Amino acid sequence: MASDLFPADVSRGARALHTVCLEHGLTVATAESCTGGLIAAALTEIAGASDVFLGGYVAYANAAKTRDLSVPESLLEAHGAVSAEVALAMAEGAVEATGADIGISVTGIAGPGGATPTKPVGLVHIAAARRAHATLEERHVFPGDRRAVRLAAAKAALALALRATAL
Repeated sequence: MASDLFPADVSRGARALHTVCLEHGLTVATAESCTGGLIAAALTEIAGASDVFLGGYVAYANAAKTRDLSVPESLLEAHGAVSAEVALAMAEGAVEATGADIGISVTGIAGPGGATPTKPVGLVHIAAARRAHATLEERHVFPGDRRAVRLAAAKAALALALRATAL
């Protein structure tokens, strides 16, 4: 059943991740910044989500990333919140904080403001940590307005998490 809350591709991504996690006995947690909980919401649109989804964090402020996800302040200072290093730490922090098998993280600049010369609007770093495996990370620059960037980031994060199930 499709959700009226999300575009079909986001709903399909959430359903695919849910199904594979059920088949393999895996659990998931989220650590979201620019997506503001969209990934968690897409996963919890599915009946029986609690069989797979343990919980999530919307760690928008740097202080929340540090407090809730154990992202070292030194990483934030050295690389900024929108960086591969912070995305990796967020995903791994979600796994540690919840005990999930897979942690999904997203940090980026959804716009319209917040860009710098080296970090444009639409820049998003996504990571998927799988317990006892290497953490996957991707860098994207998504086109469009704030809504388009956030939805594209959620879709890409769900796809990366699905790849992490195969590790």
